[in-house]
Amino acid sequence: MLDQFHDPDLHVTPTLPARSGSGLIDAVTRGNAEQVRASFDGGPKVASPGQTLKEWLALRHTCPQGVRGLAEQRLSRQDLVRRRRRSGFVGRRGEISTFRINLGRDSEADDYQFIHHVHGIAGVGKTSLLRQWVAIADEYGATTVHLADTIHSAVEAMSVMSERLSRQELPMKKFEKRLAVYKQRLHEAQQALRAQPPQEESIAEQSAPPSLSRTIAAQVGLVGFGMLPVVGALAGAVDPVQVVEGAHRLASAVGGRLRSPDDVRLLLDPVGALTPVFLEDLAELAERQPRVILFIDVYERTGPALDAWLRDIAFTDVHGALPANVQIVLAGQGRLDARFWGDWLDLVNDVSLDIFTEQEAQALLALQGITSEQVVEVILHLSGRLPVLVHTLAQARPSDVGAVVDPSGTAVERFLKWEIDSARRTAALACALPLRFNEDVYRSVVPPEAADQYAWVRGLAFVTDQAGQCRYHDVVRTPMLRLQRTQSPTRWRKDQTSLAELYQSWRLRREEGLPEEERWTDPLWREYRCNETYHRLCADARQALPEALEEITEACEQDGGSVRRWTQLLSQAAADTADDTLATWGDRLASAPAAEPSTIVGTLGVLLGYPGLPIPGQVRARLVRGRAHRRAERYAQAHADFAAALILAPDNAVAHVERGFTYLLTGQSEQALSGYTRAIEIDPELDWAYVGRAQALRMCGRVAEALADVNRALAIDPEYAAAHAERSMIFWEAARWEDAVQEMARAVEYAPPYSWYRLAWLRFLGNLGRHAEVVKHTDAILAGAGDAPSGHRSEILAYQGWALHCLGRDDAALSLLTQSTELAGAPPSAFTRYGWVLWEANRLEEAERSFSFALAAAPEMTWAHGGRGITRLYDGRWDEAVEDLTRSFALQFGIPNATAETRMARPLVALVREHMDTDRAAVSAALRLTAIVCVQSEWPGLARSVASVLLLRPSPRLLAGGVRLMREFDETLDGQSRDGDDWTKRLVGPILRLLDRRSLSGDAAEQP
Repeated sequence: MLDQFHDPDLHVTPTLPARSGSGLIDAVTRGNAEQVRASFDGGPKVASPGQTLKEWLALRHTCPQGVRGLAEQRLSRQDLVRRRRRSGFVGRRGEISTFRINLGRDSEADDYQFIHHVHGIAGVGKTSLLRQWVAIADEYGATTVHLADTIHSAVEAMSVMSERLSRQELPMKKFEKRLAVYKQRLHEAQQALRAQPPQEESIAEQSAPPSLSRTIAAQVGLVGFGMLPVVGALAGAVDPVQVVEGAHRLASAVGGRLRSPDDVRLLLDPVGALTPVFLEDLAELAERQPRVILFIDVYERTGPALDAWLRDIAFTDVHGALPANVQIVLAGQGRLDARFWGDWLDLVNDVSLDIFTEQEAQALLALQGITSEQVVEVILHLSGRLPVLVHTLAQARPSDVGAVVDPSGTAVERFLKWEIDSARRTAALACALPLRFNEDVYRSVVPPEAADQYAWVRGLAFVTDQAGQCRYHDVVRTPMLRLQRTQSPTRWRKDQTSLAELYQSWRLRREEGLPEEERWTDPLWREYRCNETYHRLCADARQALPEALEEITEACEQDGGSVRRWTQLLSQAAADTADDTLATWGDRLASAPAAEPSTIVGTLGVLLGYPGLPIPGQVRARLVRGRAHRRAERYAQAHADFAAALILAPDNAVAHVERGFTYLLTGQSEQALSGYTRAIEIDPELDWAYVGRAQALRMCGRVAEALADVNRALAIDPEYAAAHAERSMIFWEAARWEDAVQEMARAVEYAPPYSWYRLAWLRFLGNLGRHAEVVKHTDAILAGAGDAPSGHRSEILAYQGWALHCLGRDDAALSLLTQSTELAGAPPSAFTRYGWVLWEANRLEEAERSFSFALAAAPEMTWAHGGRGITRLYDGRWDEAVEDLTRSFALQFGIPNATAETRMARPLVALVREHMDTDRAAVSAALRLTAIVCVQSEWPGLARSVASVLLLRPSPRLLAGGVRLMREFDETLDGQSRDGDDWTKRLVGPILRLLDRRSLSGDAAEQP
């Protein structure tokens, strides 16, 4: 049977009839399905060459002449009895029978139990019962996965499950690919936090409605891209109100060096991004297996990290669908947390385990050959009939009457009472010191005379061995630690210090080939650091506690899983040392919220709320919490934390930059300048401070100074992508279009693949009307973007689709925009572009749906309001059209709704309505042209485009009405100082001159 509780790599098959002697045994041992199949007479040939033994067994199980049937035909009753005896498992007949019966049911039946919760006190036999359930599941051909308490987050749980399924030749390829992207992006984000300014802003379109401060902050980064100057009802394809959410979050989180908006979503909500892919792969896997069962042990430790996630995948469709033939088995000491499971407890099979009955305990002892009434009586008394203690005391098969008479002394004697070999006793006690141990750790803690006893220790009843890592049961380990700590405190400190130094040496060796920014994401480094800290706390809690608290602040820079790992470590050390100070800190930290992202903010609040954290740790905690507040738009709290950090460390350059960036986000450019300047005074080589100050200077209109700062940053690091991007924005704002394009191309060159700089570069080209170049470059990008995040790929497809539309290739444009909007993470602008092309194809219902989808995500997206207004206008819904167009004009030009309605929206609707039937082609062409040019900064071939509309021979009345409408627009905006309005006049002026010339000539068909 497959026993993942001892070694996930070891697959031990069900008992098979020895028809061909050692050949069959060898085939079973090596998992060769073909050889096993050949060893049976008359069995169905259901397996294909190369099929795994487990897959074949699963199929055989469903056949009338399957493995179990053959086994029953060839084994005698005595054989079956001996096999049951060899399992060494007694009791729990009801629980085993219930599980077996449930496996035999149809997974879609109403009485099928798909989630079980086994609970009971430590040592009651939860893990042993799960081991039996795994064996039964294997008999039924089920695929099983087991997790223990090394899991501290839902992402870790999915990762480990995937890895263990891969060991069973059931890979989750899509999930593993997406997980690899997440790990890479997380690594890049951590690098960015340490190596570049937090003020660079993504230009990815996002959806949430922005606050005024966020809009100001977005305009800082977007004006230079030509995103603000747009015209009329069709304006705003890239209005800042759509992009602020992604921009400020990305900037505040990692400084803008990530690769796409999808990356931001992946980092901000990895569970939400990864779980749907995980469930999709699980569903495909489940189609090929009769049952898939996920066993999660020690749930009292993993529950806080997994409760919400497991509830959601089991009972809701938040992340997708859980296949019907997937079971979940949880095992822990307490009951499920009603805060998460309360509404669903009636659907959970509750399995409560109690201590052995006297008859069950006696049965287990009888299996071990212990029948002496006196010995049995002593064991029952010492163990309290707790299964783990009964098993442990029975393992030595004691028969000495003198020993039985002995009252048993200390608690440790309960486990080592009949072990007379002093070397073994010493080894057993020493191995209680580490949290977990393998053979390397074992040899470092035991005396030389016990060096060869590792296999014996590993086989003790209270030792669980998983993937080469052994662990004592808490019921056994706790009294062993207490004995050593109280018998010789000096020896205790020495042994704990030795273990800390051992793990420190391994950690330092690991660091030799590991960049600093990768340490916290490296499992081995994390394990060494964690154990080193634990043993230092055990050796001298008072001395080690301050550093341990600082480590928790470091963990808060990573993720909630790291925080929980370190806080649990502190609680474990408190329990193992009986230190009141550690226990107090453990209780405080345990009170922090468990849900992401509150875990980090809550934990930092605890660390800062009590004395004990050294000043460097307080500064770090303030900076980390300040960033978290800023990401959540709690700007006042962020300012407070950064100010507090600067009181503690006035010369901390990073704190000055963080506060400067927060000022920038809230539109306080002068204060931002002050913060960046002070950071540069402290550290003149801080390149990202120069880039941040350049952005603030640009916001103040001090473009020459901004350019000087960017040049200083590039003098420090010529390949600094963020500096090239900021210089590009400065050039764009100065209307140095070609320089801006070239600088952004350099940013793309130095940034990782799929960076937001690439999107900015494509946008530049599109804004300049260089649509053929957009098509060329996006072709090349898509050809090598097989592993691109879906959101990034969606934006690339949308850019290419819109460029093709502008070139008149609408069929190809529709195809690409369809693909773009079908991808996860498609931005609102993709749906808006799609809506315009659908409108032109007269697919009005689909167009309106696409615009509405964009507006649901970005309610203030002016281009989408304009597009939906025009679509409703063409559908004859005049009032709704006026409403949408009024909203578009008011948002775009910052004018009152009443003005937007009376001077812009209603005249436009009236003009189109009047000429819809007689001049439909000319009206549609004019609206199409406006939809294109309104999102550009330059208009190559504008005269030819206007002429193409005039070639459709619009009536003189339509021409006159159009001129009159544009003049009214011009007059309405006259005297306003907004950049977008100046841009509008720059575009409208040439068009009016062209139309005036045409009106004077009286020949609407004459070429300009």
